[in-house]
Amino acid sequence: MMREEQQRPRIALVLGAGSARGLAHIGVLQVLNENNIPFDFIVGSSMGAMVGGIYAAGANINMLDRMIEHMDTSLLFDIHVPRMGFIAGNRITSFLNLVTKKKSFGELDFPLLATATDLLTGKRVIMEEGSVADAIRASISIPGVFTPVKRDGMILVDGAVADRLPIEVARSRGASLVIAVDVTFSEGKQTNIKNALDVILASLDIMGKQQFDLVHPQSDILIQPRVNSYSPRDFEKSREIVDLGREATEAKLDEILAKIAEATFLIRSGDSNKINNC
Repeated sequence: MMREEQQRPRIALVLGAGSARGLAHIGVLQVLNENNIPFDFIVGSSMGAMVGGIYAAGANINMLDRMIEHMDTSLLFDIHVPRMGFIAGNRITSFLNLVTKKKSFGELDFPLLATATDLLTGKRVIMEEGSVADAIRASISIPGVFTPVKRDGMILVDGAVADRLPIEVARSRGASLVIAVDVTFSEGKQTNIKNALDVILASLDIMGKQQFDLVHPQSDILIQPRVNSYSPRDFEKSREIVDLGREATEAKLDEILAKIAEATFLIRSGDSNKINNC
């Protein structure tokens, strides 16, 4: 008898970049858990890698929600005299080691792939071995803000530079059904420029828009929490952002369940080659 996960499509959850807006991923995961929506692995870019990595390391997603809500995130940013970035990143690395329990990828509760960008080649880098905390640290390293991570001859920065929503990575790893979460490009997007960080983040958004337009049709379900009015710096508004992630996912539940049911039927009837067209 086939195991249950072999009788349904291989499902990937793709969590996109978005700095503070990416806290909406917490709400997405809460609703998926509460409704027993299965997925086989997570692919995360930037904040998507951070939330996905902490969850895959075994963190209680509701406890993570409460911790972020009451946390002074400014304490994580160790400002120093800039050489390759204004924030050294040592404090956030310590935080990531704590919340991921210093786990390696092989010790996670389920598979995770985190993406970063190699400044030397300009290419997307997929991380799935070694320290999870180190991989997340590379994936969230906003150029010019965080000091890049040097790894295996590469200089790694934010995954959003090369691939804000890594749906293609999920497909390349055998996902027959992709649930993608975009926290940047939903309708009515607003851009507020108040400081140098806003300039950098808005520039990354602009660079990522063309790639997003190309890849998002490759998802089977696209969830876009309405976090447009929030700045990528609005970590203190996590309660509202997480709730918007919940709201957007609840609105997609019927579609998600229908897609899974249809793909599962095709697999059990021997027509699995038709899944991507369902």
